[in-house]
Amino acid sequence: MNHQAIDQLRPHRREGHRPTSSSLSLPRHTTAPAPRPTWTPSTEHKNLHVLVVENEPTAADALVQGLMRQGHRAERVNTGGEALCVHHRADLVLLDLDLPDLDGLEVCRGIRAVSDTPIITVTARGSELDRVLGLQAGSDDYLVKPYGFRELLARIEAVMRRCGPRTETVRAISHGPLHIDTTTREVTLDGDPVELTRKEFDLLHLLATHPGSIVSRRQLMAQIWGDTWSQRGRTIDTHVSSLRGKLGSTSWIITVRGVGFRLGHP
Repeated sequence: MNHQAIDQLRPHRREGHRPTSSSLSLPRHTTAPAPRPTWTPSTEHKNLHVLVVENEPTAADALVQGLMRQGHRAERVNTGGEALCVHHRADLVLLDLDLPDLDGLEVCRGIRAVSDTPIITVTARGSELDRVLGLQAGSDDYLVKPYGFRELLARIEAVMRRCGPRTETVRAISHGPLHIDTTTREVTLDGDPVELTRKEFDLLHLLATHPGSIVSRRQLMAQIWGDTWSQRGRTIDTHVSSLRGKLGSTSWIITVRGVGFRLGHP
């Protein structure tokens, strides 16, 4: 290509012309780009009572403080046993799976068996299998550490929208001829009253809320006696034996050796 052809491709400039502010302005129909939207938490679900189940003190304290700054009430426990004892007070549970006394999946199943309180699992277990197991255990959502606090708030909003108002706890459980009234704490068998102690009632009620499932000894100790640390000897076995006697058959409570117990039927 010769020099004359090259000159023809160059833009023509008038000598002495300098661009003015008007020549650099955008056309009238052009608008400046809109600013990126900023996310702010909704006020629809303010003042939730959130139970934080977290074993790591620093993470737990930061989470509690962040929730309180958003207008929520936050309560922290660091063991699964404590969570099983106080979860009924909360509107939402944030549950870590790595706890010192019980596996978090067991805690999740225990809460879900007796309550419809929303549960968000917040854990470092991030594999697909872990997520599946968490959701199958009863979690409403699953969030893997590390995560952003704004994402957690958004997930809380989404879970609360899906779950809606908490429904009333089941007042009565019937299992064949066995009837358990949770309001009056009365038990009848074939219409006849069965006199139980407080712990015997709690034990029978917990088994009845897991029909067909095995309840581990650790979960029984945690939810009924609030103890997951000490070995209470034959405490559970003694109460099970007493219950069987009062119900008139050993078949009402089935022992699964090395695991726990389940409700049976004569």
